[in-house]
Amino acid sequence: QVQLAESGGGLVQPGGSLRLSCLVSGSVASLNAVGWYRQASGMQREWVATIASGGATNYADSVKGRFAVSRDNEKNTVYLQMNSLKPEDTAVYYCKADLVSVAGRWERLWGQGTQVTVSS
Repeated sequence: QVQLAESGGGLVQPGGSLRLSCLVSGSVASLNAVGWYRQASGMQREWVATIASGGATNYADSVKGRFAVSRDNEKNTVYLQMNSLKPEDTAVYYCKADLVSVAGRWERLWGQGTQVTVSS
């Protein structure tokens, strides 16, 4: 069984930084693209960033230049470094992973989310 777990959220002042982690654990044969999404209260979930298996990255315009996604394939962990945070970045952040399990099954999994609050 494969699971995703986000961590690293919290309360930060405007202009501050946080680093989120997405740990993929269990019987993973291949971790492919991993995406970060966020959902503010009362809003639809929106895409934030994606990192492909080879390391190519893409970002939403709203976070470009402030956020950076990276991955450690040996640890099956993907990070989201968030700098110059703004109050409008406040949301629950989720990671989504496409992977192949040891059993040879393709899976798309979501984590449970981690709260990020940007406020003075």
